[in-house]
Amino acid sequence: MNYGKKSTAKKRTALISRSSMMGKRARVSFIRVLFVSLIALCIAVTCLGVGSFRGVIDTAPDVDDIDIMPLGYATFLYDDAGNQIRKLAAPDSNRLPVTLDQIPIDLQHAVVAIEDERFYEHNGIDVKGILRAGMKALTTGDFSEGASTITQQLLKNNVFTNWTSESTQLERFTRKIQEQYLAVQVEKKTDKDTILENYLNTINLGAGSYGVQAAARQYFDKDVWDLNLSECVTLAGITQNPTKFNPIINPDSNRKRRKEVLQHMLDQNYITQDQYDEALADDVYSRIQAAQEKNSSTENTVYTYFEDELTDQIINDLMNIKGYTKKQATNLLYSGGLKVYTTQDSKIQNILDEEYADPSNYPDTVQYELDYALTVTDPDGNQVNYSKEMLQLYFQNEDPDFDLLFDSPEDGQTYVDKYKASILANGSKVLAERVNFAPQPQSSMSVIDQHTGYVKALIGGRGEKTASLTLNRATDTTRQPGSTFKIVSTYAPALNEKGMTLATTFEDEPYEYPDGSPVNNATRSYNGTTTIRTAIQNSINVVAVKCLEKVTPDLGLKYLDNFGFTTLAHGTEADKDANGNVWSDANLATALGGITRGVTNVELCASYAAIANGGNYIKPIYYTKILDHNGNVLIENTAAERSVIKESTAFLLTSAMEDVVKQGTGTACQLDNMPVAGKTGTTEAYNDLWFVGYTPYYTCAVWSGYDNNEKLPDYARNFHKALWKKVMTRIHEGLPSKEFEKPASVEKLSVCEETGLLPRAGCPVITEYFDVGTMPTEYCDQHFYDSDDYDYNYDTDSSDQTDNTTDTDNSESSDNGDTDNSGDSNNTDDNGNSGDDGTDNTGGSDDNGDGNEDDSSYQVDYY
Repeated sequence: MNYGKKSTAKKRTALISRSSMMGKRARVSFIRVLFVSLIALCIAVTCLGVGSFRGVIDTAPDVDDIDIMPLGYATFLYDDAGNQIRKLAAPDSNRLPVTLDQIPIDLQHAVVAIEDERFYEHNGIDVKGILRAGMKALTTGDFSEGASTITQQLLKNNVFTNWTSESTQLERFTRKIQEQYLAVQVEKKTDKDTILENYLNTINLGAGSYGVQAAARQYFDKDVWDLNLSECVTLAGITQNPTKFNPIINPDSNRKRRKEVLQHMLDQNYITQDQYDEALADDVYSRIQAAQEKNSSTENTVYTYFEDELTDQIINDLMNIKGYTKKQATNLLYSGGLKVYTTQDSKIQNILDEEYADPSNYPDTVQYELDYALTVTDPDGNQVNYSKEMLQLYFQNEDPDFDLLFDSPEDGQTYVDKYKASILANGSKVLAERVNFAPQPQSSMSVIDQHTGYVKALIGGRGEKTASLTLNRATDTTRQPGSTFKIVSTYAPALNEKGMTLATTFEDEPYEYPDGSPVNNATRSYNGTTTIRTAIQNSINVVAVKCLEKVTPDLGLKYLDNFGFTTLAHGTEADKDANGNVWSDANLATALGGITRGVTNVELCASYAAIANGGNYIKPIYYTKILDHNGNVLIENTAAERSVIKESTAFLLTSAMEDVVKQGTGTACQLDNMPVAGKTGTTEAYNDLWFVGYTPYYTCAVWSGYDNNEKLPDYARNFHKALWKKVMTRIHEGLPSKEFEKPASVEKLSVCEETGLLPRAGCPVITEYFDVGTMPTEYCDQHFYDSDDYDYNYDTDSSDQTDNTTDTDNSESSDNGDTDNSGDSNNTDDNGNSGDDGTDNTGGSDDNGDGNEDDSSYQVDYY
C-alpha cells in the first residue's frame, strides 16, 4: 500500500473531481428512482388487488338473498290410510329432512371433529386451518389438505352449486374468496346450530343418500335418532369422499376413516377412551350388509301402474293449475319434498296385484308378444333406428303370416338374434337395444269408489312390470267398448229424456243400417217384440240400434261426453286424419261400441260409476291433496261432479243390469253376498272382451284382449269375468250386504209385456219399475178383452223385484249373447255402418299397443 503524501493527494483529487461527483449522484438518483418505483408498484399492485378483491366481493351474492337450506328433498306418496307407499327422488334429492334435536349428539360431534374442529370458535373462516394447509402445501407439495369450514362447505353445496363446472384456477379462486366472505356474513346472522342442521341435511353420504336421515335409512335401515356412536362415526367418515368411503362397497376404506374420526373425537374430548374402544370393536359392517339384503328384498324401485298414472296426473295439474312448465313441474315432483295423499286403497291394490300375478287366472296357453327397438351406428358413423315393425316386415318377406307372437320368449329371441345379425353384417355397432316379451292375452282392471270418484286401485297389464312409466293398458290404451256402450250411449238418454221406459218395446227383427248393411245379433236370431229390459239383459243389438235411432246419435254422443269420455270423435278439425277425412262418432254404430278411437278402461269404469252414484258423474282422481316441503297445501284436488242422468234413470239402468248378472250375459260375475249390476261387452271378432259392474260399494271394469288386436281364441273368452269375480269377492269380504237403494221417484207397476202400456185382461203381464213421470197412462191396444177392474199393482216397496218371467235365460259359457257388429270392423261406409267381416281394427291397439291408429277409424257424414 502507498500511503505517501503524493499518493494521498492524488486520491483526494479523484474523490472530489467533478466526474466522480456526477457518477455518485447518478447512482444515488437511480437507487432513489428504483425505490420510488418499487413503492409505486407495490401501491399499484395493492390497489389492483384491493380493487379486484372488492370486485369479487361486490359480485358475490347478497347474504340477505341466499338460502343455505338444502336444494332438493324426496317426495313421498301416501295411500288413503296415510301409509307411505313410495318415495320419489331425483338422483341428488334423496334427502329426508330432520331437525338438529333429532340428530344424535355423537353424530354432530363426529362431523365437527373430523370436518371443522374449531367450528364453535371461528367466525366462518378458520385462519389456523388456512395457515396449516398452506404450510403443508409449501413444505410437502401436498395441496390436498382442506381448510374450508362447515359454513363454507354449506355455501358451496347450496349457494355456489355450479362449483363442479369450474374449469380455471381463476374461477376457483373467485368462488373461494366469495365463499369465505359470505361465510363470515352468514355467521353474523345465523347461529351455529342452524348452520350445522342444514349442513347435516345437505351432505352427500354416498349410495344416493343426501343428508344424515337418508343415509341412516340406507345403511342401517333405521332412523338417524336411533344410531349409536359406532354408526354415527361410520356416517361421519363418508363425507370427505362419498365413493371411496362408502361402507357398502368399500368397507375397509371406511373402517380406516372411521378409526380416524374416533381418534379426532377422543383428542377433542368428545368421547372417553372406553367409548372409543367400544365403538372400535363394534362390528358395524355386518349390520350394514344385513340392511342392504333386507332393503333389496323389500324395496321395488319400479313404479306400479297406479303410480305411473299418478305421476302423470300430478305433473299435468302442476302445469295447468299452478302454471309451472313441464320441467319445473317434474323437478318439483322429484326434488320438491312434496307429500302427496293418494286415493289408493293398498288392500284393494294388493288384491289386484295378487290376482293378476296368479297364472291360474289365465288360459293355459300363453303366447308372448315381442316389443323391440334397436339403435346402431353404421360404418359411416350415422345413427340408425330399427323397430319391431321393421323386424316384422323383414320376416314377412319369408312368411307373410309372420306376426310378433311367439310360444316362448326363447323362440322370439331367435328371431331377434337373426334380425340383429342381418343389421350388423355391414359392420354396424349396437348403441342401444330393448327386448321385451309381454304375455298374451293381456288384461287391465280399475276399481273406483263411485261415491267419491276415488280410484282405489288399477293394474295396467299382466306379467312382470320391469320398468316405470311403461304402457298402462288401464289408462293409456284405447280399445273398442263393445256392448258396454249400449248403456251409456243409448239406453241412458232413452230413459232419461226421451220418454222411454224399461217396458218400452222394439221389434227384434232383421234390420239394416242406412247404407243397407245388416244389423246382426250375436246369435244371428231374432226374438220379436222385446222390452228394453230384456234387450239389456240379453244384449240384443237390433234393439240397441233402433233405440239410438230414436234417441238420435247426436244426443247419444252428447251423453257420452257428459259421462266423461275424452277419446271420442266429434267431426271437428281435431278429428281429421292425414288423408283429410273427418271422423265422428255421432252414428248408429256407436250404440254397439263401434267408435273411432276406442275408450280407456278407467273412463269406461267412471261412466258406470256415475250410474252407480245415482247419475252423478265424478271425474276419476288419484290424489286428494299435495303439500309442499313446508307443509302448506299446494293443490287441493276436489272432485269435479256433475249430474248426467236423473236418480230414477240411474236406478232403472241398475235394475236392468242386475238382470244381466242374474240371468243374462254376465252370470259368471255374480257375488255370493252382494248384489251386482253390470254389462258385458264383446266386439264382433272377439278382439276385446269387457265386463263393467258395480255393487253398492265399488265399481270395477276389466278388459282382456291381445295387444296387437288379434282375435281371442275360444279358450280365452271368459277368464276376464273370472278375474272380476275373484277380485270383487275379495274386496267385499267383511262388508255388510246391502241392496241398491230405490229412490222415491221410482214406482213399480204391472204393464202389458208386449206394449208396455196398462194391461187389459188378455195381456201378458209383467211388473216393471218406472220413473213416476213416465208411468204409462194409456191402455194396451193390442189385446181387446175388457179389464175395467184390473189390478195394476202399483207398488213402491223397494225390496220387491220386477217380474220378468217371460224373459229368456241367456246364461252362457261365453259372450255369444253379447257380441255386436257395431262397426269396429273398420268397414264402415259413409252412413256410419260397419260390415260383418269379423275383423276388428277400429280403435284397437296399433303396433305399439296404444290403440291410437288414425287410419283405423271410419268417417260418417249422413247425420
